[in-house]
Amino acid sequence: QVQLVESGGGLVQSGGSLTLSCAVSGFREVFYAMRLRWYRQAQGKERELVAAIDTSGEITYYADSVKGRFTISRDNERKTLNLQMNSLKPEDTAVYFCNADYSSGGSIRDYWGQGTQVTVSS
Repeated sequence: QVQLVESGGGLVQSGGSLTLSCAVSGFREVFYAMRLRWYRQAQGKERELVAAIDTSGEITYYADSVKGRFTISRDNERKTLNLQMNSLKPEDTAVYFCNADYSSGGSIRDYWGQGTQVTVSS
């Protein structure tokens, strides 16, 4: 059974930094095959993709709003996904979700964490 558990959220002042982590349970071989993403959802807004990383860890994607400030990374040995967030702005305030998917038996299996709150004060 695959489960995703986020941690590292909290309250920070504008300009500060936070690091989010997502621990993924299950077989390491499954983690190796997972495409991983961070999404966020601000109050009253739709969930949006913040950053993504491929299975190798070499190809990354960032939303324009976080490019140059956030860094996504994965640790295949520890089965964790991380998001280093620097120069935080009040508009980064949201619940951040970890997402993982992989192909198995011709279908895509998709998993979500429960979310962690990030609040940036001005």
